Amino acid sequence: MSDTQLPSFKRMNLAQTNPIAGNKKRTWKSLKQITAYERTLPWKDTDVTYSSINAPPSFVPAKKYSDISGLIAPYTDPQTKLHYHNAEEFQTVRSLPMDLTAGYLALRGASSIV
Repeated sequence: MSDTQLPSFKRMNLAQTNPIAGNKKRTWKSLKQITAYERTLPWKDTDVTYSSINAPPSFVPAKKYSDISGLIAPYTDPQTKLHYHNAEEFQTVRSLPMDLTAGYLALRGASSIV
């Protein structure tokens, strides 16, 4: 390579242009614009679009939040199955009556204890 020849990625005349639009700069569309445009087109039920793609299940385990305070709960009480954040909440969880424990579990969508 001679000293006067520039590498190919630094050459100004190597830029690609759109043959239809010419030198017009490309405008980017947001995802909201793309999905709105896709809804107006006639699609078959089997066609894959941005709004029809289903995400696969996550490999990352779901975060557990405390049933008492809403903070991230690294602990679960084995007796009541309630999630708690620290030792103070553990004492509160153990002092709750069974009907409140069942209510907290029902709010979280967990099966109630019998």
